[in-house]
Amino acid sequence: MLVEERTERFTVWSGRITGIIGLVAIGLAVLFGVAGVGAPYDPVVYPVCGLVAVLLWVMLLRPSAAIEGDRLVLHAALSTVRVPLAAIDQVVVRQFLAVRAGERRFSTTGVSRSRRQGMRDDRLGADAGITDRSYGGFVEARIEKLAEEAREVQGVEPYSDEQDALAAEVRREPAWIEIGLLVLFGAALLVTLVG
Repeated sequence: MLVEERTERFTVWSGRITGIIGLVAIGLAVLFGVAGVGAPYDPVVYPVCGLVAVLLWVMLLRPSAAIEGDRLVLHAALSTVRVPLAAIDQVVVRQFLAVRAGERRFSTTGVSRSRRQGMRDDRLGADAGITDRSYGGFVEARIEKLAEEAREVQGVEPYSDEQDALAAEVRREPAWIEIGLLVLFGAALLVTLVG
């Protein structure tokens, strides 16, 4: 079956801006230390800066959600989950985006909405326009619509055996680069503290 190649990305920018500012500040601190501007740094500063930079990346910049072809891709702090759209039973955006496929639940903090925004969106109802909803409400409605369209295209009934079979195709991939960097900077920090 030919699947339309589409890409849509969803994320909340407030956390990303904080993360970018933090990474720039750490980059400047390391640059000043290497260049010898001001008092010389203790060697422990460099692995601490590296560790904090990776933590900023995994907690504030990496989390996001995207539609890639017929899959919902959820980037969490240390993993990526690929969920077939037609396998999605439920989508909820509150403090984080959560989807259910079969008996399993997957989430990312990359998209969220406050309790007040959620209550406001719920009062608007399903017929509310996209511009009337919060961003989290828009993402929730968009993923629900794309999941429904994917089920129609593939001829999959909700809560059927075919949908359960699709849910078995969900793949979780560890974020090996981020995990490796956390281990590397953690080990470097231990070496500089002990040495």
